Amino acid sequence: MSALLAISVGNTRTSFARFVDRKLIASEHIENTNENKIVEGIAAAWAELSDSDAIVVLASVNDTFANPLKIKIEMRLKTEVLRIGKELPIPIGVCLDAGANPGQDRLLAAAAAYDSLKQAVVVVDAGTAMTVDFVDGEGVFHGGAIIPGASLQLKSLHENTAALPRVAFAQPDPKEPFGRNTAAAMLLGVYEGLRGAMHRLVERYAEHYKAFPMVVVTGGDADVLFTGDDLVDRHVADLVLIGIRVAAEKSIEEDSHDTNASIDAHEE
Repeated sequence: MSALLAISVGNTRTSFARFVDRKLIASEHIENTNENKIVEGIAAAWAELSDSDAIVVLASVNDTFANPLKIKIEMRLKTEVLRIGKELPIPIGVCLDAGANPGQDRLLAAAAAYDSLKQAVVVVDAGTAMTVDFVDGEGVFHGGAIIPGASLQLKSLHENTAALPRVAFAQPDPKEPFGRNTAAAMLLGVYEGLRGAMHRLVERYAEHYKAFPMVVVTGGDADVLFTGDDLVDRHVADLVLIGIRVAAEKSIEEDSHDTNASIDAHEE
């Protein structure tokens, strides 16, 4: 597989990226409120992939939106869209409760981080929700924590109180230790709450693991929350999309190995 169009359908937006020879060429992120724009953007990205062996792979944590979107994409591109979790497994072990069903985005981000680092890692994905997940040194996903994301917290404060205003998420003034008005107080509480939660969870995981893992952050709010954070080792903007690429590559490698083994057995 030399070319891939990876699509990740999230709760509030859909992201997609072109990969050529394992390298991410370009990515785009579009709100789910504009389905036509998503389809046209994906069609334009597909047109840029001239490789006749290119494939399209879709992952989703929002099947209500993803299922009809997949049909529209296949009709527009005139090609099959492979699904993570159906045609393609996610290449990571899990140590979870029986019946646990973590979101594909969490597992894909974890698989991508471990594929790159080959060591224990905490993956922080700061999006609609912020997840803080642990992968051990053998590449096994142990789960983690799910926290309402920054915009979700601010929206909840506005909608569930009588006087708190609607506030867009942004970094609080770093020179001002206090929120000296209501909006500033809301921003400071959400910002430091999420940063503090990440730090405490990493410490919790390290205490259990008896060593400090690397910390990789991703997601739409990662820049605002974690730029300059000394605990963060790497910031990877499109980790879930990279995880889709890793899943596709591993699946193709396994299929090739199985085919070769079958041929060898036949020849014997």
